[in-house]
Amino acid sequence: MPRVFSMVARFHALVPAAGQGARSGLSMPKQYAALCGVPVLVHSVRALLADARIASVQVVLAPDDQTFSSIDWQSFGGRVHGLWCGGASRSASVLNGLAAARGIEPRDWVLVHDAARPCLPSADLARLIDEGSVDPVGAILAAPVSDTLKRASAEGRIAQTVDRTGLWSALTPQMFRHGALQDALRLAAHDGVEPTDEAAAMERNGQQARLVAGSRRNFKITYAEDFDLAAQFLEGRA
Repeated sequence: MPRVFSMVARFHALVPAAGQGARSGLSMPKQYAALCGVPVLVHSVRALLADARIASVQVVLAPDDQTFSSIDWQSFGGRVHGLWCGGASRSASVLNGLAAARGIEPRDWVLVHDAARPCLPSADLARLIDEGSVDPVGAILAAPVSDTLKRASAEGRIAQTVDRTGLWSALTPQMFRHGALQDALRLAAHDGVEPTDEAAAMERNGQQARLVAGSRRNFKITYAEDFDLAAQFLEGRA
């Protein structure tokens, strides 16, 4: 029997969570470190599912990950799925996840979100979906660069002050059609290129995403001291 495709594009989230987070200095992957009593990953998933339009969150895991299954995901109504197909890099994990994802059609929207961004504001997510879904390419959350930027020399001295006009810091989620993003990442892999984010892969295919202004609260936990700031945001202390 031929497969019947939906005429309405749906929204799914893909969370690459196969990394080890070495810079955090923790003895475990940072996505599983406790934050306000639960793993960082749980906060990130909860933030995505705060928007009822997200049909599923599919988490890309290391093939030997045994922690994900020990977490109680039942409260999310069966919308969270683990994919044990993570690769050696972020782009490889996302590409593998797109191939292994359940119930996603090529025209569906996929929102790729970092596992260690637990403070995604619901208003930012809603605005991304609203603006991205009417764009022919897609969209990403981003924040205008506000700090003065310096380019360093090999000796660790200032070589140049960089004009920040028009510069944005890329955040996540980054939202693209499943088929288009998969094609872009496949081409990058074929060319031996590892894009640092999904928008960069799309750019290589000549497709420029819309920038949607997002809050700096939506930062990525990288170092041990970042956990306290994330807790302040989540508990409403900052």
